[in-house]
Amino acid sequence: MTLLSYISLYTMSAIYLIAGMCHFWKPKFFLSITPKWVPIPAFVNIAVGIAEVLLGLALLWETTRSYAAIGIIILLIFVFPANVYHYQKAKRKGKMVIVTMIRLPIQLLLLYWAYTFV
Repeated sequence: MTLLSYISLYTMSAIYLIAGMCHFWKPKFFLSITPKWVPIPAFVNIAVGIAEVLLGLALLWETTRSYAAIGIIILLIFVFPANVYHYQKAKRKGKMVIVTMIRLPIQLLLLYWAYTFV
C-alpha cells in the first residue's frame, strides 16, 4: 500500500470508530434523526454504534479489511433513510437544511471510498 492508501485507510477507520462512539456519547441526537417507522430505535442506535466501531476496527487488519468495507457499504445503505429523514426534518424546521442536504450525496462518496478497500 502507498502512503496515501494508509492515510485513507486510517482516516476511514477513525471516522467509523468516532461515529460509532457518538451513538453512545450522544444517543439523543441519533434517536432524533431515526425515522418513526424504525422498530426499537434505542436498540437500533446501539446496534449501529457497535457495528460502526467493529467495522472501523476490522478495516485495520488486511484479513478482515474487505469484509469490513462490504459491511460499511451495507451499513451506509441501511442508514441512508435516516439521513433522508434528517434532511426532511431539517427542511420542515428550516434549520441545518444545507448541511443535511449536502450529507446525502456525501454518502455516495463514502460508498465509493469503502468500495476502494473491497
